[in-house]
Amino acid sequence: MPFSWELLKQRARALAAQPYRPPQRPVPEIVGKINYQTWGDIKFDTAHALYAEGPNRFPVTFFHLGMFFAKSVEMNVVEGDQARQIIYDQSYFDMPADSIARELPKGVGFAGLRLQEAKDNKELDWKRNDWVAFLGAAYFRSIGELHQYGLSARGVALDAAVAGRAEEFPDFTKFYIGPESGDTVTLHALMEGPSIIGACRFLMTRSKGVLMDIDQSLHLRADVTRFGLTPLTTMYWFSETVKKTGTDWRPEVHDSDGLAMWAGSGERLWRPLNNPPRVMASAFSDDNPHGFGLLQRDRNFDHYQDGVFYDRRPSLWVEPNGSWGRGTVQLIEIPTDDEIHDNIVTMWVPEKPATAGSEFDLSFRLYWLADEPFPTPLARCVATRLGNGGQPGQPRPQGVRKFMVEFLGGPLTDIPFGKKPEPVLWASRGTFSYVFTEAVPDEVPGHWRAQFDLTVEGGDPVEMRLFLRLDEQVLSETWLYQYHPF
Repeated sequence: MPFSWELLKQRARALAAQPYRPPQRPVPEIVGKINYQTWGDIKFDTAHALYAEGPNRFPVTFFHLGMFFAKSVEMNVVEGDQARQIIYDQSYFDMPADSIARELPKGVGFAGLRLQEAKDNKELDWKRNDWVAFLGAAYFRSIGELHQYGLSARGVALDAAVAGRAEEFPDFTKFYIGPESGDTVTLHALMEGPSIIGACRFLMTRSKGVLMDIDQSLHLRADVTRFGLTPLTTMYWFSETVKKTGTDWRPEVHDSDGLAMWAGSGERLWRPLNNPPRVMASAFSDDNPHGFGLLQRDRNFDHYQDGVFYDRRPSLWVEPNGSWGRGTVQLIEIPTDDEIHDNIVTMWVPEKPATAGSEFDLSFRLYWLADEPFPTPLARCVATRLGNGGQPGQPRPQGVRKFMVEFLGGPLTDIPFGKKPEPVLWASRGTFSYVFTEAVPDEVPGHWRAQFDLTVEGGDPVEMRLFLRLDEQVLSETWLYQYHPF
């Protein structure tokens, strides 16, 4: 069939005026029995990969349907100005002789796709290594710079953590694969849900990490209370900040440890993540932000001790293309008691109301790297630690918490001998005491910490801000924290 980016946008606009049609769930009596173990035993045969032969460098393989990925996604390959559909065939997959998947008929479809490493890669065998995966609803992810999957991105987030409303999860229902140029693969997708339909274009470049230039043309079928654009989803269970005794044998478990923001005003902010006692939604107002992202700053294996390599999880940064205007970076934190749940979402929520009939055109770049792509020249927060307040050798008073916030690098490395940075503190309620700074005694240049006690009554959250300065010169990014009194 004829295909182009303009044709896909026209199709999305036309479908927005029509009733929603859910994606197909083929042969549910069989697919529903392909549990996680059975699904994991089904492997795509790379001999049948798209572009396994020929001049294209990045072969494409496909995911099988299963209990947790039961919706059929249409796959197409783009050749010039035409697209042709790829039809499912059982022979494309290796599966055990007794697998119930063998009972599926021809043409039931695929669950998702992934891009394999380049065929000319001398270090990584393309048949065993992939670098981008699209699987489940409108989720996608990449291995980034350190060759390890972790957090995910999504096409859109609709009414996440809105009281009285169920969150809606649209689906990528059609993919159009190609063309390829150098290190860049183009992918188009149609995204559909009861409240939205959208055309999406991904230009994905394999470099030091992975860059994705994304264009979206979104059309709302219904009103949305919290309209989340460029949503990022991750897991945060616990870290050095707050760890209840005996929670787990590992020192830390998280895919990301904080939200970094580069505000339109130029201010750099760092908000450590929480595993809160209840669902929390935080909003940070901004006008034309430079970017934001969920980062994994702690890269020390000894802080995790886990063979799943949390120390290698990618950081993901969103860079707006063009003017986004006014809105908020919003952070949703959901309680969890295990690492199997993605309990953190951050997104851009525009000030413009998301009402039925509205259209949103958006362009942005995603950086899947080890660190943020535009690091601040200021000192960065590298750890947040909490403990009981008070002084050693004395009874620890109730309702008092001690904070130790560590900063590293930037102007802190050039502080003259005998000088100390000044902590600039603010809290929405409560009082501070025992406030001071000191160099961390590890002989690392520019490694300082601010220490203070916070006395507060009641259980309501406390919003906090802190940065370091010396003689009116700002030395560090701004640390933000939401403290939940015990």
